[in-house]
Amino acid sequence: MSDVMTIQEELRLRELRAATRRHFLRDSIAGLGGLWFASQAAAGEDEMPLMAKTPPLKATAKRVIFMHMVGAPSQLDLFDYKPELERRDGQDCPAEFLEDNRFAFIQGVPQLLGSQFPFQRHGQSGQWVSDRLPFFSRCVDEVCFIKTMQTDQFNHGPAQLLAHTGDARMGKPSVGAWSTWGLGTENQNLPGFVSLISGGLPPRVGSALWGSGFLPSVHQGVQCRTQGDPIVNLTNPPGVTRELRREALNALRKLNQREYLEFGDPETLTRMAQYELAFRMQTEAPEAISIDGEPREVLELYGASPGTESFANNCLLARRLAERGVRFIQLFDWGWDSHGAAEGEALNRGFRDKCRQIDRPMAALLKDLKRRGLLDDTLVVWTGEFGRTPMRENRGGGEMRYVGRDHNPHAFTLWMAGGGARPGFSHGRTDDLGHAAVESPVHVRDFHATLLRLLGLDHQRLVYPYRGLEQRLTGVAPAQVIREVML
Repeated sequence: MSDVMTIQEELRLRELRAATRRHFLRDSIAGLGGLWFASQAAAGEDEMPLMAKTPPLKATAKRVIFMHMVGAPSQLDLFDYKPELERRDGQDCPAEFLEDNRFAFIQGVPQLLGSQFPFQRHGQSGQWVSDRLPFFSRCVDEVCFIKTMQTDQFNHGPAQLLAHTGDARMGKPSVGAWSTWGLGTENQNLPGFVSLISGGLPPRVGSALWGSGFLPSVHQGVQCRTQGDPIVNLTNPPGVTRELRREALNALRKLNQREYLEFGDPETLTRMAQYELAFRMQTEAPEAISIDGEPREVLELYGASPGTESFANNCLLARRLAERGVRFIQLFDWGWDSHGAAEGEALNRGFRDKCRQIDRPMAALLKDLKRRGLLDDTLVVWTGEFGRTPMRENRGGGEMRYVGRDHNPHAFTLWMAGGGARPGFSHGRTDDLGHAAVESPVHVRDFHATLLRLLGLDHQRLVYPYRGLEQRLTGVAPAQVIREVML
């Protein structure tokens, strides 16, 4: 046999050397490629990436309802009672509170501002709550307060991003996306992660607060509406039946299968899963997102009114989604930026209205979850992005017409209930004027680590490889689980 290769043999050898595993799978789509896709379908990996998973650690919470008061409510006028601040109301602020501190608007030497509302102890636990929240005051024995929350940010957008994604910059997955990536969700006919908005406007950074970042996009939050279609484009267009939609999706699925075998992009599987989820949602989502069928006494309990946009409606929707197996539910309520620059954002005007809007619904949510046996394994969280100063805002250096407070990243109050949070408990202590933590500070990263732990997840092991780094919700800075606030 000759050792000299013919031109045809040389070309064939080069072709074989250039062949890759992807080419092999592509060309064998009726063989090994088809077998591979059949095994994926049998395992539910291509169509059901949100299938519920058993948490690696013992979990006390199965789901989360996360309420964010957009704009940062004043803890000093709701939960953090400071008699010394009241006694010193109107005095010049001590120099030590101004040195080496950055403020969004305060200039010169502002005056101290005592709480604008009377406080009283409530419940067997004796928790301090102002008179702005009379309904919530009856629930304090179910609640765990963290009085010493801290953040790195003093502007709204970055602080909101940090509160939900663990990073002040755009592009990171939100805590809801991390939760569904780690645990999946119990109901495959509804999204695992839902966002609800009230107050007339979305948060400043919008959908970044429920985004999936570098995680597969199937884990991003789905924004639901209380008017019109609950989810945009969920309804079939005129003339398109459910059967016709099914045939179209079957054809589209075959095209996506071929694309995945050729290019191996995991987002192709995500796209396939999202198409299938949307198809299943057409049956269950409209009923789940509607409160029209709720009994009259339930609507009155929340102060809800079908067909409108309100925090009350969203609290009731959160309960409906929680009992249907949705893993993570966000409620954003706009309008809490109480600088005092206008009537709507004054502590003695607009702040009163906002308290009235949330008080009854959030108390009803706790009561309703408890009587349905859901509070034990549902973690309810209430927070803002930072706190407010014990000084009166003096924008421009002079006294303003309305009463308000500036941003304060050094201390704010967050509360939790259910899901393994320690009830009737208050964690941490701020100084006598409520400016900064002096005992048991809790950074946002620590809270994220604690939330994940209540879900049965270890924040150090819940990682995703991206750009050469094992990415975490809590980032690379130190973070610790706050055991004292857990049962």
